[in-house]
Amino acid sequence: MDAVRELSASIMTLVLEMLGHSSERSPLPKQEGTGSYTPLPEMGKTRDELLRNIELVVQESMNPLHPTYIGHMDSIPTLISVLGEWISSSINNNMLSLEMAPAFSRMETEVIRSLAKRFGYDDQAGGVMVSGGSLANIQALIVARNHFFNTKDEGLTHLNQKPVVLASEAAHTSIQKAMMVSGLGASQVISVNLDHHGRMDVQDLEQKVKEEKSKGRVPFAVIATAGTTVTGSIDPLQDIANVAKKYGLWLHADAAYGGALIFSDQYRSRIAGIEHADSITFNPQKWMYVAKTCAMVLFQKRESLIQNFRISAPYMNESDFINLGEISIQGTRHAEIFKLWLSLQHIGLRGYEQLIHHGYELTAHFTNEVKKRNYLEVACEPDVNICCFRYKPDQVPEEQLDQLNQSLQQTLLNDTQTFLSFPVFRGQRWLRAVLLNPFTTEEHIQEIFRQIDQFHQELYG
Repeated sequence: MDAVRELSASIMTLVLEMLGHSSERSPLPKQEGTGSYTPLPEMGKTRDELLRNIELVVQESMNPLHPTYIGHMDSIPTLISVLGEWISSSINNNMLSLEMAPAFSRMETEVIRSLAKRFGYDDQAGGVMVSGGSLANIQALIVARNHFFNTKDEGLTHLNQKPVVLASEAAHTSIQKAMMVSGLGASQVISVNLDHHGRMDVQDLEQKVKEEKSKGRVPFAVIATAGTTVTGSIDPLQDIANVAKKYGLWLHADAAYGGALIFSDQYRSRIAGIEHADSITFNPQKWMYVAKTCAMVLFQKRESLIQNFRISAPYMNESDFINLGEISIQGTRHAEIFKLWLSLQHIGLRGYEQLIHHGYELTAHFTNEVKKRNYLEVACEPDVNICCFRYKPDQVPEEQLDQLNQSLQQTLLNDTQTFLSFPVFRGQRWLRAVLLNPFTTEEHIQEIFRQIDQFHQELYG
């Protein structure tokens, strides 16, 4: 036991040192890795060798704890969720069944029920936790497919018409993956145009539904996004719900990011209409700051999940409690629920509301700085805490803007240790700032724009 305590204390000290000095490490590691990750040593490593290897891994990893790591939807983890991960790993229960994880299984069911109510669902709702938003989207569309075409047991061979789903140009690529793994084909995702706000164009959605029907295809689902990956735009959920109801479509809301607005009395109206969705994807690993992975898929009618997805496990004891492994893609699962539950206990509803409001305040400040400069352009007005913009001086031809913005991205990283991502939107490269880190301040933002001004001054005076 002394050896266990010594090794644990050494690793904990290393981790705390890393956390305490995260602002001194660059958001991005050097591209040329120096580590050797030999997987199969003949003899086990000593404690000192293990610690050196751990330290090297830390140095060569992304550093989302840095206050100017603002390029992706990667949050810093709550301390309690990191500790919760250690506890649940130590207990090592299997979320396959109530028998194998009694406390965690009940905890997951209760937390899912509580969050479903915050989304506007009633007592008939339910769901399950999964390892990431992609799996949540996949499971939701498989349930929708089985619901519409009775394919759970019989498969696809009896279908005479081609099923399709509709999603905006900005929908997550996991929608294509979902169609691929469900046997319907990635190309059967019909792309719906965006409006000038980066949101789904509802008129085009209805037109595309009619067109697909006229071709003899069967639209069965529409995917609305609450917080698109590049611009953070929230589709008009209520209007999309109206179209879904009119044409008898399953409505899935991918609220992996924007779902956190259920914790804000001030901003939750931005996802009004989500209560009409048949299923919802939500990732607490993003705007709730829970250590990865932590995601879930919710269903307005839990019975639909059970009827269209459940495969019973005959080797488990019978009970009134449906084992969660029977209604999830994964059988063996880690107890992701514990770190979410602990984070809710530690931070509380008001704490999460304050974190969300802080993100909006920073985003407003950042966006205002962009608008002050006639050589910068905002892609669209932010719906969440994301500002997508680019450098666009008048004297530069359109075809040179991508390269120029990449140069600005690298300058900010090298000179201010600011990491902005460089995604494609409307066929062009943009800079994306995700104002998610609670330790990012207005002073950091001012320094970023001082550097942008200097970059512009040096190029064009």
